[in-house]
Amino acid sequence: MSDTETVVVAKAVAAERLTFFSDAVIAIAITLLALELPVPEGATNRDLLHSVAEDRGEYLAFLISFVVIGAHWSGHHRVFRYVETMGGKLSILTLLWLLMQVIMPFATKVLNGDGAFQARFTFYAGVQVVAALLFMAMVRTIHRHGLFREGTPPGVTTGALIASGSLAAAFLLSIPMSFVTHYAYAWWILVPVLSGVARRVHRRVVARRSAVIGARREEDDPRADVEEEHGVSR
Repeated sequence: MSDTETVVVAKAVAAERLTFFSDAVIAIAITLLALELPVPEGATNRDLLHSVAEDRGEYLAFLISFVVIGAHWSGHHRVFRYVETMGGKLSILTLLWLLMQVIMPFATKVLNGDGAFQARFTFYAGVQVVAALLFMAMVRTIHRHGLFREGTPPGVTTGALIASGSLAAAFLLSIPMSFVTHYAYAWWILVPVLSGVARRVHRRVVARRSAVIGARREEDDPRADVEEEHGVSR
């Protein structure tokens, strides 16, 4: 095996190990979330249900963080299953992104604390914004350095950027809303909405661009219409 082939194999193994490591860290972050959940107490059914009601805020925060971490992991999985090698600053960006995931259980605990709602909310939302921006940087690095394997669907990069951009936008917009209402959480529901709108706009832009390119090609080659009219194939 030549030196070039050895380097290629080594980078491929490194990319695979980085993906496995990321999956493991995400699993640990979710586990830590569950470990922070309070155990209901009570000698009777009524006391037990009352205990659950008192801690409902912590249970809700857990569900929110579980969904958010799941969204981060899902985006990572959709992209990295096509990554076959390493390059650029992908390792550093991935470690920083994983740092945000590991911080999530702590951020969840901060969010669920008493008082200083705006500061707590801003910290939690800020972690999500930074995580989404870091992932966008990872995707751009993968695309720029050609780290995708051959045959990767063309929409992987755009889809990942749209999804992460929508996530960052929803959490960023929710921060100023937290100074107006404690229901600023509702802005996080905008993530799938913003993502869906952005995808539709992108598809329309791509379709319009393809139509324009097709029209220009026909103008540059006037024989195409004549040949098509007479059933001549080229």
